[in-house]
Amino acid sequence: MSTFRIASLAAWALVVTVAWVVRGRPFVFFITVLLGVYTLVATTLVRDAGALFPAYAYVHASVYANFLILARPRMRPLPFRILVSWPASWFLGSTLLAFPWAIALGLGFHPSLVWLPYVIGLLGLVDTFIPRRTIEHIVVGPEQKLALGRATRTRGADPRPLRIVQITDPHLGPFMSVERLRRICERAVAAKPDLVFLTGDFLTMESQSDATLLGQALAPLKALEGRCFACFGNHDHEAPEHVRAGLVSAGVHLLMDDMTTIETETGPVEILGFDFRWRDRAAHLDGVSRHYPRKAGVLRIGLLHDPGAFRHLPEGTADLVLSGHTHGGQLGLLWFGLPHTFVSAFSSVPDHGLWARGKDRLYIHRGTGHYGFPLRLGVPPEESVIEVHKG
Repeated sequence: MSTFRIASLAAWALVVTVAWVVRGRPFVFFITVLLGVYTLVATTLVRDAGALFPAYAYVHASVYANFLILARPRMRPLPFRILVSWPASWFLGSTLLAFPWAIALGLGFHPSLVWLPYVIGLLGLVDTFIPRRTIEHIVVGPEQKLALGRATRTRGADPRPLRIVQITDPHLGPFMSVERLRRICERAVAAKPDLVFLTGDFLTMESQSDATLLGQALAPLKALEGRCFACFGNHDHEAPEHVRAGLVSAGVHLLMDDMTTIETETGPVEILGFDFRWRDRAAHLDGVSRHYPRKAGVLRIGLLHDPGAFRHLPEGTADLVLSGHTHGGQLGLLWFGLPHTFVSAFSSVPDHGLWARGKDRLYIHRGTGHYGFPLRLGVPPEESVIEVHKG
């Protein structure tokens, strides 16, 4: 296995070197750390591969190949995604989850169930392509807990609720092709919503290379022109002109610290869209909210990509705020009917579903794609219709 270890370190060094020459410092730092940790774990676990060593070696090599081609990122055809991108993502994510087993092996122990992280990772890979389609009923108006927390679900009695479809975090890339996002948009149109809201993070490194891809993917929304609105997420600032062009071509109105009012069958609705900010969020949100005071008696919906910023939003700014960003927590126990996720376990950021603060409501959509950590585990993607009832 010393040959395997040497070859792996050489592949790691090659990927880092190419990234340094082609992409620059931020990407190199990311690659060096992530791929370095992966290499240490994978070269430790290989001793238990046994008869599966050829398969282990193949998917192990696919990880380095996948990162190597990210030096020149672009959307790849389906055969490449099946043979390289998806196996690499599954194996990378599963191997990182197997870190405790690698430590035990390195200390001379022989832990059982070394294969368990890879089975869980495979289930997560399959689940990534199976969104949950539900109808979410949200009642706005009644007072709930004063501190921000998960909301108590109530069934609305409004005979004609406002029907909303939210699309967030599609992350057009290896797991979200143009064709797949088109089908999501087609289903959104078929749901006959009053309004469609897109709450950011449309692209990845791969899809940022072509300014036409997002427009192609969102094209079905053209059928609902005048009823589709969007805000920016953090990744949209990496290729803002590509995102703007794609939204415009699909007839989607981008609200960047801006507000509009639209008439619907349920009455007028004010829509306030916030730009994404990492810094000075409280001052930013307060300033935008003050600039666009509410009209009494009119339902207001806020578009705010990052739910972590909701706590900085002045109370009463919107009846309902729609967010994404967390991918529902991405690693969690939703498979088992439990709300707990990695995000809620290690931070105070709301992770998924309906939250309340007084009369204000926050709904965090689990998203349709993902980015960064290469797998969803226990947190399936979402394609919901939201029915907003006035309490």
